[in-house]
Amino acid sequence: MPDVGTLSIALALIFAVYGVLAAVYGSIAGRAAWVRSAEHAVYAVCGLVATAVGILLHALLTHDFTIEYVASYSSSTLPLRYTVAALWGGQKGSLLWWVFLLSMFATIVHVQNRHRNRALMPYVTATLLSVAVFFLSLLVFVAEPFERGRPVLEGADLNPLLQNYWMIIHPPSLYTGFISSTVPFAFAVAALVTGQLGDTWIRTTRRWAIFSWFFLSLGNLFGAKWAYEVLGWGGYWGWDPVENAAFMPWLTSTAFLHSVMIQEKKGMLKVWNMSLVLLTFALTIFGTFITRSGVISSVHSFTQSGLGPFFVAFLVVVIGTCLALIVYRLPDLRSENTLESFVSRESAFLFNNLLFLGIAFAVFWGTVFPILSEWVRGVKITVGPPFFNRVTTPLGIALLFLTGAGPIIAWRRASPRNLRRVFALPLAVGALGAAALLAAGVRHVGALLTFAFALFTLTAILFEFFRGVRARQALMRERPGRALVRLVGKNQRRYGGYIVHVGIALMFAGVAGSSVFKVEQQVTVNQGESFPVGRYTLRYDGLKETDTPHVAVLAAVVSVMRDGEVIDVLHPEKRFYKKPRQPTTEVSIRSTLREDLYVILGTYDPESKAATLQAYVNPLVAWLWIGGVILVLGTGVAIYPGAAERAPALASRRAPTGAAAT
Repeated sequence: MPDVGTLSIALALIFAVYGVLAAVYGSIAGRAAWVRSAEHAVYAVCGLVATAVGILLHALLTHDFTIEYVASYSSSTLPLRYTVAALWGGQKGSLLWWVFLLSMFATIVHVQNRHRNRALMPYVTATLLSVAVFFLSLLVFVAEPFERGRPVLEGADLNPLLQNYWMIIHPPSLYTGFISSTVPFAFAVAALVTGQLGDTWIRTTRRWAIFSWFFLSLGNLFGAKWAYEVLGWGGYWGWDPVENAAFMPWLTSTAFLHSVMIQEKKGMLKVWNMSLVLLTFALTIFGTFITRSGVISSVHSFTQSGLGPFFVAFLVVVIGTCLALIVYRLPDLRSENTLESFVSRESAFLFNNLLFLGIAFAVFWGTVFPILSEWVRGVKITVGPPFFNRVTTPLGIALLFLTGAGPIIAWRRASPRNLRRVFALPLAVGALGAAALLAAGVRHVGALLTFAFALFTLTAILFEFFRGVRARQALMRERPGRALVRLVGKNQRRYGGYIVHVGIALMFAGVAGSSVFKVEQQVTVNQGESFPVGRYTLRYDGLKETDTPHVAVLAAVVSVMRDGEVIDVLHPEKRFYKKPRQPTTEVSIRSTLREDLYVILGTYDPESKAATLQAYVNPLVAWLWIGGVILVLGTGVAIYPGAAERAPALASRRAPTGAAAT
């Protein structure tokens, strides 16, 4: 079976190379048969890679430790869900999973465009398969997933930090966001090559762009939740290089989703939008390089490997090719209109983009500076969270303001009357909120501005919904609930975006509250002793132990009291995995809408039962996750086909065969 997996990957590489050559030749020579043959090669690559994935998964499930990858990342006692997750838990498996998702997305694209975009499709095919060639080449020549190892009776097991349910959903979500960005990239390259630079490639890839952004959002949120629950340091975002590598393409993708609306409405920012699509893809490759090259130290990254130079070379080729194509097509990418006023929705979106790019550049510079310093001076100078917080906080606060202001400013030119009408209530609510916080004793400027602008944004968006519902009620005589549903259904992209903005505002509030007002306490206590933290008193009631063939668990019993009454019992743990012999910390969290009580078991004395407990009170952190749920809901609304888009597809399904063919 492993030999069949190796053969499948090698054949997939051959078919991918053939598909690239056939697609380009078919387009240049005007030979449709060659183009179709290249598209069939896409299906072949998908089938062959799926076969390899199935074989590696079977090897993991059957504990075939003759395969080096299986022996390194699983064991006979590893729970089933983590055995499956081991498929993407290691270097080689994650690369195979990457190319599998890429081939699957390429197949979907070709099924969707069987009869559409025929001038673009040869170069879409060539681009998608070129990316596949790169990853398949790594699997064939550098990181062979079915490589045989020395005979062992038992596997080394999956890294204990990865033995968590977030491992099952976080990497696949992030990979999906990374890899699906290849589809808009492929259409952008095809548009540049063919000179078809209108809105066709944008309309075709709109949902792919939203789909990619959605999973990038999920991946970052799941990663933050994983760090919060597993790493045991009281936070969810530490500006780790790998976290940054996942954050940067999200920033550029978000910028594109905003600025592309200006191109669709005004025919402007064509070079800008093309550059954002290409930059987003390049940043996904850069993020993969950061994770897999071993050039940086991170709890998220793989160990030192020889893949770094290959990713750098591929990245240079991608960036060089994209720049050359953009320069070549600059005369055809001229804007059809100009910016009429700085006080307009176009300007708000443009400033929004500049802020996103400013944050992305700051994060990029802080991430690569240690690498550059080591190359230039031979000494790695690290850049810590203070740098990122100092640079990104003011940009983020300005971005939060535009999140509320952008959607309510008029297109082209906003009149003073329009500005007074749409800004008066949101600004008043934001100002009242800031005044109330000042009266309550809040003096942190960043927190005051964040909460004020979050209230401003929420009020602005809710007022837009209110105005739309009232207008529809007056016109259609509908009840409020029905009017709201119909309003959203008629313009899902717009109101789905509004819902996303509500989620973003809540997430900003959660970040500000948990970052600025955090309370921390660390004490060593004997059994029965208590200590205060924030509004709570924690009483340490001792230790309890459990043991399984896979892991031994030592848990502290901590009673949570308020006003002398026990309101909860928490059980922070130390887990001792038997393969490898590595301890991990499992935090215990009491979460409410107001705050999280977050308790960690540190050191302990088995004889005296004394333990060191570290406790945090993290205000408003629950609103970060609630905002994430609302963001997911809004994205679902925006990406779901509207009635106008569903009608043609429904008509084609209902039409007789002859009529459809006609």
